[in-house]
Amino acid sequence: MGIDRALIGLAIALAALPATAAPPQATAPAEVPAQPRVLRSEGQGTFGGTKLRYAAAVEEFLLPGASIFATSYVRSDVRDATGRPVVFAFNGGPGSSSLWLHLGVMGPRRVDFDDETKPRTVAPFATVANPDSPLDVADIVLIDPPGTGYSRVLPGGKTSEFYGVEQDARAMVQVVQQWLRRHGRTNSPKFLVSESYGTVRAAVMARMMAGGPTQTGTMDALALNGVVLLGQAMDMRGGDDDRAYLAILPSLAATACHFGKAAAGCTPAGQAEAARHFIESSYLAALYAGSRLPAERKAAVAHEMAALIGLSEKDILAADLRVSGPAFAKLLLADRGERIGMYDARFTLPLQGAGGDPVADDPAMGQYVPGFVGAWADYAAKILKVDLDIPYEPIAFRDVNGRWDYGFGPGVPVGKNYALDLAAAMNRNPAMRLMVGTGYYDLVTPLGSADYVLAHAGVPLARTSVRGYASGHGPYLGAEARTALVRDLRAFLVAAK
Repeated sequence: MGIDRALIGLAIALAALPATAAPPQATAPAEVPAQPRVLRSEGQGTFGGTKLRYAAAVEEFLLPGASIFATSYVRSDVRDATGRPVVFAFNGGPGSSSLWLHLGVMGPRRVDFDDETKPRTVAPFATVANPDSPLDVADIVLIDPPGTGYSRVLPGGKTSEFYGVEQDARAMVQVVQQWLRRHGRTNSPKFLVSESYGTVRAAVMARMMAGGPTQTGTMDALALNGVVLLGQAMDMRGGDDDRAYLAILPSLAATACHFGKAAAGCTPAGQAEAARHFIESSYLAALYAGSRLPAERKAAVAHEMAALIGLSEKDILAADLRVSGPAFAKLLLADRGERIGMYDARFTLPLQGAGGDPVADDPAMGQYVPGFVGAWADYAAKILKVDLDIPYEPIAFRDVNGRWDYGFGPGVPVGKNYALDLAAAMNRNPAMRLMVGTGYYDLVTPLGSADYVLAHAGVPLARTSVRGYASGHGPYLGAEARTALVRDLRAFLVAAK
């Protein structure tokens, strides 16, 4: 199943926007650095119950035409780090920095949200110690692709050499190679942790890293021990068939349970499983029948759906049994005068007064992004000792996302099923394992999307673990989800030893 059509619509809208007066290179450094810049600091903390010290570094990696920054955390008290895993982590967009994974779950400190679904939305923001960080079992490298974070396309470089699926993945592989050589860790276990569009990047990187005459022209043999996909978005084809409605139904059901719109005593996991059973027993056949479905059968299906997803039978029939994420977001809590978030359905805002922006007006993104951005500015300056004359770019929608090349030309939001790349990588490497984590309340890359993609791409399911978390598109927002996610992530990493 593809990405939710709301994301496809966003890409189309961005592609139609006029270019800003200054091109992306306008924010690049005035001169190409003679040597990579490295900003070092040290820290200590307790992670996974283990007290340790670590070396932190905001490091620059120079590629022809681009300056790419990564922030690494390396445990200091390890005599021989050869057997210690290295995790390379990144978010998606395309056009997003690694800020969300960094301050959400992976880094030694995380953004301080006093209420996980009604966070503080005005300054001052702060970070707190993050004992859930997996730094006790792995070293962590968070990479910001060109055009995001402090990373830039340099004067003389071309955005077209980096703002595309293949181009981006190739550059990220080069950064991984440079980091491993710089730190003497080429022989360490290697993992990718990715989120959202980053799961496309991870799939293509995994396919590239083995090398070969049709890949990089050489046998790189940069074997991965494992790949983690959070909020997977690997099938970018979109389309107008019924798979979108099948894929999103379990997430709608889990969300209805969260808000008390389903049966008393339900659980999100149980409600999602009930939706999967309904899909197999009734829903798929009903959608396939289309206008041939008898009226009485259609009414019966609508009745079952209403109990699952908390909408009225009238609204479900009006939608011809096909309830989209955006429609559900407006209907579920309409009796309260509220709408729910697409990126995390636990977040709400008033139904009236939205400005129409698919991201800025999203109840989740609109409320949790300020905390991440504000907390990063303080953390980078005071803890990481960053002193760069470069603004940090959290998400570059217009300059990067709107120009992205999925293989059909810049700004054309048509792609393919990139899970096939991951299947090929796992076929070449029989020891590579896969972990997929999805938030129950993610209406952008929903539960059923992961189910469908994995079952239809040839991914070796025997080496794949799939987990659901009580969170949204970032399945680490909230103590319960973050603790469960990192427990599974630690086990996944430790198994490499």
